[in-house]
Amino acid sequence: MENMNKDTIMSVEDLHVKFTLRGDTLNVIRGISLDIKKGESIAIVGESGSGKSVFTKTFLGMLDSNGYIDEGHIMFRSGDRDGNESIVDLTTYKTEKDWLTIRGRQIAMIMQDPMTSLNPLKTIGHQIEETVLLHHNVSKEEAHARAVKLLTDVGINEPERRCKQYPHEFSGGMRQRVVIAIALACDPRILICDEPTTALDVTIQAQILQLIRELQSKFELTTIYITHDLGVVANVADRIAVMYAGDIIEVGECEEIFYSPKHPYTWALLSSLPQLGMKGEDLYSIAGTPPNLRQEIKGDAFAPRNPYALNIDFVERPPFFEVSPTHKVRTWLLDDRAPHIEPPESVKRLAERGL
Repeated sequence: MENMNKDTIMSVEDLHVKFTLRGDTLNVIRGISLDIKKGESIAIVGESGSGKSVFTKTFLGMLDSNGYIDEGHIMFRSGDRDGNESIVDLTTYKTEKDWLTIRGRQIAMIMQDPMTSLNPLKTIGHQIEETVLLHHNVSKEEAHARAVKLLTDVGINEPERRCKQYPHEFSGGMRQRVVIAIALACDPRILICDEPTTALDVTIQAQILQLIRELQSKFELTTIYITHDLGVVANVADRIAVMYAGDIIEVGECEEIFYSPKHPYTWALLSSLPQLGMKGEDLYSIAGTPPNLRQEIKGDAFAPRNPYALNIDFVERPPFFEVSPTHKVRTWLLDDRAPHIEPPESVKRLAERGL
């Protein structure tokens, strides 16, 4: 792990995360391995409750008090913009003092709802300056200058005047821009975007996603999107990792996931996109519910909801099958002995027509 590829900024290996709840132990993350490359944009998608947010919270030491990393490693290439780098294992970080060297400074996060991220009693300028002062040894004047520049970077006009205003004086889209400014305040290497457009209308969603793309290029960021909506990441992600029940079941480049998906769960997610619906027909929904994490999951976790499930799916967890050097899928349907199964018509239409 110390010798991870120089193009890799983070390497997660066999990560297991558990939670204790009323005497029970829940296996929330079940042996995930994933490499994240410098400067890329990767989306982690899946239904609510699939473990997307928990997975990325382990990068920041933000697990709830009843959650813990049971096994595995998170190797992170820590460094600064001058090129000084070192590889650290984030699973060894235990104290808040340890995490303050990473959280905000090296890895930052944009939360779903900007109103829960911002303090209604403090001005916007004060909140950005507070972040800068926490992580950098600078004067208040320098912190204020940094705050004004950041507001300009995220597209807020009259930054000097806006610095003196409170969160309630901003629209939803503008508040999200402020949250992005705070996340960028300490020049992080990785920006995690947890459902960054959920609370916004469609027009503003597009503007925020475009802004994040522009900032990624400008500040040489690696971005990680967390979302349940594949449609949101179609134009912003280089790669997509599909999660189900605490496991990554398919990972590939954006085009591979959209136009050549191989896992029945990915088929189901794509079929649920409203733009793939046919006029006069009901929108597709995935039957059943995700598994109970209090119980041990045997085989493929999606098997009880999978109309194409094989007998072995209920017994043995499938390995990753390599479709291409960039496309890997955890399904027995790709085994040489499995019957050939055609994807649903909606998925075929997507491959033919595009989004």
